[in-house]
Amino acid sequence: MKSIFKTLFLLFIGVTLLATPALAKDKPGKGVTLKPGRATWNTGFFQEALVRKGLEELGYNVKKPKDLTNPIAYKSITLGDLDYWTNGWFPMHDAQLPDDFDEKAEKVGYVAKAGGMGGYLVSKRDVEKFNIKSLDDFKREEVKKAFDKDGDGKADLTACPPGWGCEKVIAHHLDVYDLEDHINPVKASYEAGMAAALGSYKNGEPVFFYTWTPNWTVYKFMPGEDVMWINVPEIIPSDAQKGAEDRMVVSDVKGAVSDPVKLGFVASDIRIVANKEMLDKNPAAKKFFEEFSLSLVDINKQNTKMYEGEKSQRYIEKHADKWIADNQDKWNAWLDAARKAAE
Repeated sequence: MKSIFKTLFLLFIGVTLLATPALAKDKPGKGVTLKPGRATWNTGFFQEALVRKGLEELGYNVKKPKDLTNPIAYKSITLGDLDYWTNGWFPMHDAQLPDDFDEKAEKVGYVAKAGGMGGYLVSKRDVEKFNIKSLDDFKREEVKKAFDKDGDGKADLTACPPGWGCEKVIAHHLDVYDLEDHINPVKASYEAGMAAALGSYKNGEPVFFYTWTPNWTVYKFMPGEDVMWINVPEIIPSDAQKGAEDRMVVSDVKGAVSDPVKLGFVASDIRIVANKEMLDKNPAAKKFFEEFSLSLVDINKQNTKMYEGEKSQRYIEKHADKWIADNQDKWNAWLDAARKAAE
């Protein structure tokens, strides 16, 4: 009997020793705790949930993210109080980085290259009807009349509420392109304004609005099908935009009236930002950050679900799980690359 127990014990030890290297290879982050940050805008919650789930599959213990404003998040990462966050917008956020950022932190990979765009969109049927290519076309009487909802002789633009950064850029455009007598920026609640625009479009009326990506608006209004991105007449940067003129003209934009299209707003890359020391110690995490990316269509689709009421963390987790299930081959490839980087 003792011989049987001894044999079973030795078999157990052998299986355990064989399994341990395999487990370590499969879970290179086992035993490591990571501290993430998260943006204060909920349209950025989706990628945080996905990245967290990927790191957990790699064995990392990932704490609940802290919702922080941009400057505080970047400072916390350089100090090592946070390990990473998935909501960097560059070059938009460059001015918010602490002086020692390059020494202590790093921008890694691209969640969405040039994914943070802003610009003007017009209903496609009216772009074609009036041959609209740029804001300058709203100086034409027949165009103004078609888009004039309140009878003041100006085309109505669904714009940004007072205090928003985009409100200042729109005001700059109306000034430098001599459009103040031709376009009326409607500055009511943006969500209410866009809901009204959606209703007007469904009733066959023209629509003209500002929006940005990622955003539910460009899922409800599909560029190239429902609406078209139009140009500004020429690139004349505001004081805040100077130095980023090359990011105000973007190529390969789906649903644009031209390629490239002069958006007039600085396009930002959405990127993961992480503490350098953490990255050095965790090549698997770094590689996963480098591999991870999302299409704007997928982000906008998820943002639309939140707009329609699925805003709670429980729903966001379900959205992330569904995305993983629908993109399992890509997901597994990212994880495999991360595991290989840790060997």
